[in-house]
Amino acid sequence: MKTNIYLNNETLIAGMTIKDGAKLENNNMALHACETPEDIIDNRKKLATSLHCGLDDFVCANQTHSSNFHRVTLDDKGRGAEQMDSAIEDTDALYTYEPNLVLCSFSADCVPVIFYNKVNGLIGVIHSGWQGTVKEITWKVFEHLTKVEHCNPSDLHVQIGMSLSQEKFEVDEDVYFKFKNLGYADDFMYYNYQTNKYHIDNQQTVKRQCELAGIPTDHITIDQTCTHLDVNGFSYRQDKQSGRHLSFIMRKSD
Repeated sequence: MKTNIYLNNETLIAGMTIKDGAKLENNNMALHACETPEDIIDNRKKLATSLHCGLDDFVCANQTHSSNFHRVTLDDKGRGAEQMDSAIEDTDALYTYEPNLVLCSFSADCVPVIFYNKVNGLIGVIHSGWQGTVKEITWKVFEHLTKVEHCNPSDLHVQIGMSLSQEKFEVDEDVYFKFKNLGYADDFMYYNYQTNKYHIDNQQTVKRQCELAGIPTDHITIDQTCTHLDVNGFSYRQDKQSGRHLSFIMRKSD
């Protein structure tokens, strides 16, 4: 199983699957964007095997580019793992304190955020496409964790996965203004006079949201691989029929 493993130690494993022409549907992991659901299930089972767990340990959401998040409990185990209609509805971020659950997030160009708390064992994933970013889903999740779950932001560590690069993230004025209205994204945008398009660095904007939520800059790591330019990437902008990467994190049993 070709996977970018971002973290693998005694207590945590986290990573992101990558495109692989030798696998079924190029190692696509998404039931909502596939040709043959059975092939996706097979790909997911192979990922589960590589993580030394079962597919029924996966927890998936029906992502809608929202700013909604969900605290995962053992009752959610297996949701969305083999069929879409059991996935957690209308949710783009998941977090849990439970061990041996694989929290999943799907993306092709959108920014995947994987995080963990070294002190209390909390883990989570966030799906932040440009719509999620302008809705500030990442900031809202970390604000919630601070205020409701009583996390110290200094205990949080963040891995931002590969996504569409600023070079390839071209937008018109309407999207540019949505980012500009955030008040902190100006440094992450430029205008291309030849194409009359704006270019936005969604990863850096998400990173800034993490920092604004109090997470130390040196606790934030970015995979700068571009899903459009790299052969290992699924890119919706490049191919509307593209598959999806699966970003994941699991806390191993104590």
